Amino acid sequence: MLIDDVTITVVSGNGGKGAVAFNKNMMSLGPAGGSGGNGGSVYAEGIPDIGALRQFRHKKEFAAMNGGEGRSQFRDGRDGEDLILKMPVGTAMHNLDTEETVEITKVGERILLAQGGHGGKGNFQYKSSTNTSPRQFQNGFPGEHLTLRLELKLIADVGFVGLPNAGKSSLLNELTNAKARVANYPFTTLEPNLGAYYELILADIPGLIEGSSSGKGLGVKFLRHIERTRILFHLVSAESPAPAHDYGVVRKELGTYAKALLEKPEYLFLSKSDCIPPTELKVKLAALKKINPKVIAISIHDEASITKIQKILNTLKAVK
Repeated sequence: MLIDDVTITVVSGNGGKGAVAFNKNMMSLGPAGGSGGNGGSVYAEGIPDIGALRQFRHKKEFAAMNGGEGRSQFRDGRDGEDLILKMPVGTAMHNLDTEETVEITKVGERILLAQGGHGGKGNFQYKSSTNTSPRQFQNGFPGEHLTLRLELKLIADVGFVGLPNAGKSSLLNELTNAKARVANYPFTTLEPNLGAYYELILADIPGLIEGSSSGKGLGVKFLRHIERTRILFHLVSAESPAPAHDYGVVRKELGTYAKALLEKPEYLFLSKSDCIPPTELKVKLAALKKINPKVIAISIHDEASITKIQKILNTLKAVK
């Protein structure tokens, strides 16, 4: 199960308190209390695993180590160890307390989420010409406590969109080494599937239905994944009695969710072309050509049509 929306609590470490101590042998030499160590900070780091948010499904609270207390003989406390939380590339982290949002957009990117508290001063830090034997010390400063909503938005070069059972998963499997589940009924795909065509990342977005933008079917849960795709491959099934209508349904839902989705480059395909008679295919292809003159009829069982798609992908790969 893909976890793509989860809320967690993050706490950075508290700073350790400073020490009050004096030289053991010669009191006249003054204070020797060390300062407390800094608390550990919490960072997010981008990784390519889109399933990495699974670690937050059950465990909801994450804390870095506190700083150690200062000690005698000028020995400062140890700094607390930082906590690194691995996040999938494409994760938006919404701070529910400040309403600020930061995003991880590349592998290896590291973002500070919660700064560790500074360690407190030991009494050695308070020594002065007028205060040669201070007993003052400083408590460590507290770490930060925040609530984060983690929202995964896939980042892909090409996103496959269309109504349920349009052949998106089958095409992904044909073009890549993906093992997306396929069957001849709606909603086979219940979570996005990714595949790699050389250096291009292809994403099979679960089927949309009329009303998806308002929460029907699989709802807006997957519409947000389309935001991060550069190019859309729009598949319309040749088995549909009205392919042009199906195309319009999906485009309407995309535009209702975010008008920017309608501005993405789009390639239109009439899929499952082997499932209907040639005369019927010709009529349906003509209807879609009124929408997009470059529409291509395809079938995963037709090597020539798959070659056409590969040529498109090769062109996209060359200009990436």
